Amino acid sequence: MTADGRHATGGVPGDILQSDGSLSPGTHRAEPPCRHFASCGGCQLQHVDEAALAQFVTERVTYAAEGQGIVPATVLPAHLSPPQARRRATLHATKRGKSVEIGYREGRSHKIVDLAECPVMRPELFALVHPLGELLQSWEGRLAADIELASIDQGAVCTIKGLRAENLAQTEALLDFSRDQGLARLSVDDGYGPETVWEPEPATVTLGGVAVTFPAEGFLQATQDGEAALVEAAREWLAGYSPIADLFAGLGTFALALADPGKVLAAEASRDVHLACQAAARMAGKPVFAQHRDLFRNPLMADEIGKFGAVLLDPPRAGAREQIEQIADSTIGRVVYVSCNPASWAKDAKRLVDSGFKLEAVKPVGQFRWSTHVELASLFTR
Repeated sequence: MTADGRHATGGVPGDILQSDGSLSPGTHRAEPPCRHFASCGGCQLQHVDEAALAQFVTERVTYAAEGQGIVPATVLPAHLSPPQARRRATLHATKRGKSVEIGYREGRSHKIVDLAECPVMRPELFALVHPLGELLQSWEGRLAADIELASIDQGAVCTIKGLRAENLAQTEALLDFSRDQGLARLSVDDGYGPETVWEPEPATVTLGGVAVTFPAEGFLQATQDGEAALVEAAREWLAGYSPIADLFAGLGTFALALADPGKVLAAEASRDVHLACQAAARMAGKPVFAQHRDLFRNPLMADEIGKFGAVLLDPPRAGAREQIEQIADSTIGRVVYVSCNPASWAKDAKRLVDSGFKLEAVKPVGQFRWSTHVELASLFTR
C-alpha cells in the first residue's frame, strides 16, 4: 500500500509502483523457491526476503494490538521457522479418471494443486505424496479425501478421511502401503471417526522431555523450532512462579515443560488428549495435575484462578472470551497468553488491559513459513 492509500497486489516493501500500475522490484523481493507459488494456496509470501518476512510477522501482531489501542512495552525479534520444517500438513486428494491429484487447494478455490514439490514440509512427509497417489489410484469409484500427515517420535503418521476399505484386497493394500513406507501409524476415517489400520508400536510425541501418547486427532505445533520458541518464552516469563494454571493445555506442550520444580494444572476439554497428558505426567513423575474441563462452557472461575501464582493459556483461533473475563476479574498478576490468531488475541488483550494488566512483551512466531498465518507468545502483568 502506497502512502496515498493505493493498493498493489503482490507488492513488497521497497518496490516502486509505476504510473501504469506495474511494480518495479525493490531490494526485499525474492525469487519464489516453489514452482507452484501463485497458484497453490499454501503460501502467499515466497516472493519476499527474510527481512521483509520477519517485518510482516511482527506487524501482524503489533498492528492487531494497536487496533485495540494497545502498545506492547517490548516487542521481541520474530522467530521464523526455516524451510522444510513443517511437521504436520493437511492435503486433499481427488481422482480424475485413472489419475489422482494430491496437494493443497488453490487460493479461494476448491481446485487441487497436484504437488510436484513442497519447500515447507519436512522431506519425510512430502516423500509420502507420490506413494499415496499410487495407493489411491487403485481405489475403485469416486474419491474425495483429506490426508493429514504428521511427524512424531516413531516416524510419520497418516490419517485419510473420506476413505473406506470395502474388502480384503483394499485392507491388504493399506497394510502393504504402511509397511513399505515405514509408517508409525495409518488411520482411515469414513465419517465415523478415525480407525487405526496400522500401528506397530505405540505412537508418541516428546513434549518437555516426556514421551506422550499421540492420539489420532492430537494437535502439534507446526514446527519443532516454533514450539521451542514459544516454550522458551513461557519458561522465561514464568520462572519462579508456582503453581501455574495451563489452560487449553492439549497434550501438555507447556505443562510438561513448566512442571518440576513448579506445580502445574493442565486443563483440557478433549478426553483422549487429556488422558494422554495425564498418563505421561504420571509415568514421568512430573507435578502436573491434568483436569478434564471444557473451558468454554466451564471456565476456571476468578476465585479459583486467584489460588495460582500465574496463568498460561493457549486457546483455539476463536480466542477465550469467557475465560479471559474470569482472569480479568481475578486477583492474578501474571498471565502468559499464547495465540495462533492475532485478531482474537488482541480483543482478549484489550479486556485484560482494561482490568489493569500491562502488555509487557510479545514474541511473534512465524511457524507457517511464507504464509499469512502468525502465532505469538505474550506476557501480561499487573
